Amino acid sequence: MKFSTSVIATSLLALVAAAPASTKADGPDPKLVWIKGIATGGTGCPAGSVASQISSDRSTFTLIFDQYVASIGPGVPATEGRKNCQLNVHLRYPGGWQYSIFSATYRGYASLQNKQEGLQKSTYYFSGDSRQTSTQTLFKGPYNSDYSLTDNVDQTSDVWSPCGMDGMLNINSQVRVTGDMSKSGMLTTDSIDGKFTQIHSLVWRRC
Repeated sequence: MKFSTSVIATSLLALVAAAPASTKADGPDPKLVWIKGIATGGTGCPAGSVASQISSDRSTFTLIFDQYVASIGPGVPATEGRKNCQLNVHLRYPGGWQYSIFSATYRGYASLQNKQEGLQKSTYYFSGDSRQTSTQTLFKGPYNSDYSLTDNVDQTSDVWSPCGMDGMLNINSQVRVTGDMSKSGMLTTDSIDGKFTQIHSLVWRRC
């Protein structure tokens, strides 16, 4: 195994000022947008297995996981083939604004044999809203390498934060390995990077 622990550096990418075609970029003052808090839960991040840091300007957060590894192979319980982590991000921003889903970069490592597959999937949604959007990447063995994935969710997405209140953003990510269980295979999420910046990867609109 390449990692004795799976380290996940996490931060959100990209709160963006939308740019209407005929006017300058329109969005809230980025100084008024910040992370109030983060909660985690899941088989890849059980209680006590995650360390977190939020930057002094409350614009970037880092999570370090030590159990976010999906694996199969001789003697490995079937339950180890899939791990997930649910993140709940409480974002503060000025009233009168909504934002849609941003981008996030996932870095990790996959060690897959012939006739094995690994899946990395993330689902994004806001609390109290049934709408959601998902992205996923499939790795086919043989594969033995680091990887870097960036979720670029369509800016025309109909998944928007609520008006009149702070938006609780939910990100449910998972890693899964399937296929020939007579050989060892694994998939980790090594890092998820991002920060709140004024770049075009998340769209704001007025309520």
